[in-house]
Amino acid sequence: MSLDPRGPRFSAALTTIVFVAVLLTGSGWLALAQAVIFAIGAYDPRLTPYGLLYRFLVAPRLGPPTDREDAAPVRFAQAVGLVFTLVTVVGYLAGSPVLGVVGASFALVAAFLNAVFGLCLGCEAYLLIRRLRAA
Repeated sequence: MSLDPRGPRFSAALTTIVFVAVLLTGSGWLALAQAVIFAIGAYDPRLTPYGLLYRFLVAPRLGPPTDREDAAPVRFAQAVGLVFTLVTVVGYLAGSPVLGVVGASFALVAAFLNAVFGLCLGCEAYLLIRRLRAA
């Protein structure tokens, strides 16, 4: 499966907004909603609500993508995002806001870097792990 690389960046932009809201409100429930989105994305990024918005509302207004990217690194990145978001959820809902802030902050930085600069930290980690396994 391959993806239009603009879709994950669009998703990362929406995720950035969600994590800013999580940090401003301290809402573990909002973080939990984002965790569900990451869980879906770890299975297939095209099936997340953000992926569906991109595919049906944004992509038709853009030209066709000039290239495609493998979905495996994106799925791995979604799984990493899920882990950090679950830390956030546990922190906020268990009464440890410091843990929630730390988890949300790491997730926010990663989403922001992807949205603004196209640097997917989870994707880079996936590729590094593959290279290390091949060596």
